[in-house]
Amino acid sequence: MSSEQTRIALASVAEQLGEDGGLLAEVLITNGELLLGEDDPALGALAAAGPRSVDREAQIAVVVEAVYEGFLLHGGSSRILRTDDADLNILAGDRLYAFGLAQLAELGDLDSVRELADVIAICAQARALEDDALATAAWQLGASAIGWGSSPQSAAAKAAVAADPAAAAAGLAVAARQLRADLA
Repeated sequence: MSSEQTRIALASVAEQLGEDGGLLAEVLITNGELLLGEDDPALGALAAAGPRSVDREAQIAVVVEAVYEGFLLHGGSSRILRTDDADLNILAGDRLYAFGLAQLAELGDLDSVRELADVIAICAQARALEDDALATAAWQLGASAIGWGSSPQSAAAKAAVAADPAAAAAGLAVAARQLRADLA
């Protein structure tokens, strides 16, 4: 996936936070200093690569990266903000969740809103269980479903999280790969 597309999407998210002003604007990392590691999953680029994202690739990348940034902030890290304040991280994460979901709603993409809402819910459960593999798999499936659409297999994989979260990561990962291969 494209790290350049991720940088562009994150710069757009940061620009929006800067325009909004306030405390988040004060702790923004400048574009040249984004904390984007080699292992960044480039989820926005993944979602933008699917056929459902045609003619709106940049918007989809921004939305997914904004919501993923919200997830990271809830866990105490960020790629665009420099803060060690746990309360501010939670508030900033909530702000970015809302920003991303509102952008999708403006695009009229309620299916993707549902997908990201599912990702957020599964990731909250993963955090409570300290299960990073479950959160990673949820993000892969969510980004894939936004780009390629959902399937009965992906719905079943998400439903399996409630029944057995410890075993659910593998099913989510398989469903994500199936979406990208089967629905492409």
